[in-house]
Amino acid sequence: MPDRTEVTAGGIARLAGVGRAAVSNWRRRHADFPRPVGGTDTSPAFDAAEVEAWLLRRGKLTSVPLREQVGQQLLADPAGAAAALARAGAVLLLAQERPGEWSGPAAVRDGLGPAVAEVLAERLGPDHPVPVDGYAERLPLLRGAASLADELGPRQAYEFLLGRLPDTGPRAGSATPAGTAELMAALAGPAAAVLDPAAGTGALLRAAGAPDAVYAQESDPQAAALTALRLALHGPGQVRVHVGDSLRHDAFPGLAADAALCHPPFNERAWGHEELAYDPRWEYGLPARAESELAWVQHALARLRDGGVAVLLLPPAVASRRSGRRIRADLLRRGVLRAVVALPAGAAPPHAIPLHLWVLRRPPAGAAADPRLLVVDAGALPAGDGGRQPWQAVRSAVLDAWHAFEAGGAGAERPGVSRVLPVIGLLDDDVDLAPARHLPPPRDGGADGLDGVRDRLTAALLRTSELAPQAPPAGPARWPVTTVGQLARDGALVMRAGGGGTAPGGGGPRVLTEHDVVAGTAPSGTLPDGPAEEPVLVREGDVVVPVLGRGGVARVADAALDGAALGRGVHLLRCDPEALDPWFVAGFLRGSANTRQASSYTTAATRLDVRRLQLPRLPLGEQRRYSERFRTLAAFEAALRLAGELGGQLVRGLYDGLADGSVRPD
Repeated sequence: MPDRTEVTAGGIARLAGVGRAAVSNWRRRHADFPRPVGGTDTSPAFDAAEVEAWLLRRGKLTSVPLREQVGQQLLADPAGAAAALARAGAVLLLAQERPGEWSGPAAVRDGLGPAVAEVLAERLGPDHPVPVDGYAERLPLLRGAASLADELGPRQAYEFLLGRLPDTGPRAGSATPAGTAELMAALAGPAAAVLDPAAGTGALLRAAGAPDAVYAQESDPQAAALTALRLALHGPGQVRVHVGDSLRHDAFPGLAADAALCHPPFNERAWGHEELAYDPRWEYGLPARAESELAWVQHALARLRDGGVAVLLLPPAVASRRSGRRIRADLLRRGVLRAVVALPAGAAPPHAIPLHLWVLRRPPAGAAADPRLLVVDAGALPAGDGGRQPWQAVRSAVLDAWHAFEAGGAGAERPGVSRVLPVIGLLDDDVDLAPARHLPPPRDGGADGLDGVRDRLTAALLRTSELAPQAPPAGPARWPVTTVGQLARDGALVMRAGGGGTAPGGGGPRVLTEHDVVAGTAPSGTLPDGPAEEPVLVREGDVVVPVLGRGGVARVADAALDGAALGRGVHLLRCDPEALDPWFVAGFLRGSANTRQASSYTTAATRLDVRRLQLPRLPLGEQRRYSERFRTLAAFEAALRLAGELGGQLVRGLYDGLADGSVRPD
């Protein structure tokens, strides 16, 4: 083991429960802050023991949480975090299957190898990919992992440590977010046996619930080991995970699964086109060299029982590339391809591309082909400021359309969002299945609907006129000031930094993101998959402030935000009602000069140090006079925002109506 454990600035922020700006501020202001011992100029690394001692000495930390200690040991392993987690996960599985057996004196004296090997073989079969050696030299890490299991439970402890793997870990760049994985599993429906032939670290199979059996294959040995442990810890059913390329070396040639879930690698040209030219899996046509995704589609179909469902996450080009049109046509003719769903950008990596979900069913023998295809464009759903669709609305729209389509089609159509198409109309020279090609833009009830939008816009404009504030002149203020940091030290307010995730899907409370604070919208993020840190929950009356590149924004939480988790990059100020009025605080925090003096500037971003923001020292009665004025300004701002949204909606509707003839120019 190394002589020291290193931690980045992000790790220090997580350890101390603050934002990264606070760590940068400590380094700048305190000469005794530990010096970097590694990393780079832009991402330095520090000795974890020195940092912990400094935090304890300065009173910024009362004790190092167990999860942080184990996480640091994991990242410091000389063989890499993934290799260390494979051993820690095996011990967590041992702790779950045989409580108390791992940690006794005999286990430490005699070695963990035999006990680990036995429980791995029981749960994963004899050909599992998890290492059965390398345990004795990692006893401190393994003891810490077992203690973390006592605190969180083995499954949650493993999910937490898996979430700590660095971004360079196995297939980290293509991991399927929890919400997208859950949507794919819901489209596949209940299944007793589920396959993922490109499993990564097992997100899709974990989302499938607890089937009787799960089958996974993954070409990366470390990712396969992590997947095997994750699935064994997650459910009681049979788990079979193999290492290898599913296209070239299929580990389950005789499988007839109920469902297949797959997020395959995209745009691979060296997938085996020549050597697999006569493979019996290509029932719908030999995929072109540039169509590796259609090879994965047919591989998944070949491993289903009759009536089984496959759901694949694919790049949008698969629906339109000319090289794949013959395979697409045959999938349609034979009633195999049931739905094409366009997700909004950001649903899964690569986040800039609006990926597609394909839902396919292997037809039962002798059944007539269904001559219909469902297309859904979830990116066409109404979006808030910034153009993002709330994930819950995406999920509901997709599943509602799919269930209605499966029930016969009534209710599956939603103007501009979903439509049931006759297959015969798609079998042209292109066989282009992109949903946007077959869906007109959503309309608000034609000309009558636009009249309603115009009436709402008129009312909103009148409201803005009524709320337009006066600005009586006054001389420059001469009042004593203090800082947020000083008020926190005095106990007049409590400051907390957020740490919730923003990826689609997941469970628990909704997460208030930076975007939500700036746009004035409801919480749209979700907590990360796994336990992570205990979320900071917003209460009505809290002041929330985004810290990255958002100078001049602060919002008082209303009832709609009560109970939301505080997202990463957002700070919360909870005022003592006997000392501070929250509207007074939020209003003064928005002053331009105030945010300028509290901001630091880099080539990449502007970051606000909330502790340096200033407030005048005024008695509570005087604060409330300002508070009423700030409330009025906030109402005026909300009315302007609504008028802008309605104006944009009216303009888009008129352009569309004039262009398609549903609105006359006179």
